[in-house]
Amino acid sequence: MDEIVFFNPGDSIGNFHDHNEAVKTAQIYKEKEHNKKVLVVHGVDNKNFDIFMADDIISHDNERNAIQKPYKISDRI
Repeated sequence: MDEIVFFNPGDSIGNFHDHNEAVKTAQIYKEKEHNKKVLVVHGVDNKNFDIFMADDIISHDNERNAIQKPYKISDRI
């Protein structure tokens, strides 16, 4: 079963058409950010992959007035 998470699209680190390119970029970003958790997610339209910091997931605690879009987690890096 796919795990659906919500992010503000403006928090995206990058947007890619190629999954491997998204994963490679996420690995580089994780190295640069001192091993913070990075997620590669699949957009709802199933055409693109986005990279987000795991800390940017919108939860019930921080969702007030937030623009949100659902994503499916593809990789946890």
